[in-house]
Amino acid sequence: MSDTQRSNGMAYGPYGRRYTLAGNAKEVWAFDKEGNKDVVATGIRGNDIVIAINGNMYITEPVSNASKRSDRSRIWLVRPNGEKQELDYGPKFANGIALSPDQTQLYVADYDSRWIYSYMVQPDGTIGYKQRLIWLHKKDSEDSARADGVRVDRFGNIWVATGMGIQICDSAGRPRVILRTPNGRVANFCFAGPNFDTIYATCGDKVYKRKVKSIGVQSWKELVKPAQPKT
Repeated sequence: MSDTQRSNGMAYGPYGRRYTLAGNAKEVWAFDKEGNKDVVATGIRGNDIVIAINGNMYITEPVSNASKRSDRSRIWLVRPNGEKQELDYGPKFANGIALSPDQTQLYVADYDSRWIYSYMVQPDGTIGYKQRLIWLHKKDSEDSARADGVRVDRFGNIWVATGMGIQICDSAGRPRVILRTPNGRVANFCFAGPNFDTIYATCGDKVYKRKVKSIGVQSWKELVKPAQPKT
């Protein structure tokens, strides 16, 4: 399309629809397989999105002006009928977002700190019991981990794009591995391939591909009961 309105986060949902956050328009767009666009929600300058198996959309909206970082970000719930609800006012700069494999928890990355926050997903789709779950590694020269995109695998691990690479953490919140890239920081990534065991990572002006020994979860399509983390 000729004018993307500074679209940011993207995610697939039920019926093969692709959802995009059009920042300048402050809209949530959905495209069908033929490329026809539908405006699902308005009034949200979204950054990232995850879609649950029931069609609920969870969206991060960070502050739009870097000079106003004293303000707080918002986390939104948009239901399949377009009804929207503000769920949380914070953290500092809400960025990447993901659901746990069984969709009982919601994970949100704070770009301006080293924290990944977790929330318990309630039966009505709202969230509660917020806590700081993961303390990410960072470069000595930087003030934050620069956490961006977040994904989960079928084992319950939480994958986070950061200034040091992709940090892989267990469901208890412990960073276990860092996958580094030749040019450093990873902005975002996704699981792909026939078996969903290949990651594609965007790193500045380059995209890297790597086969992994994990299988990503498609949140809009499946619920997975992960194993307990190893001690």
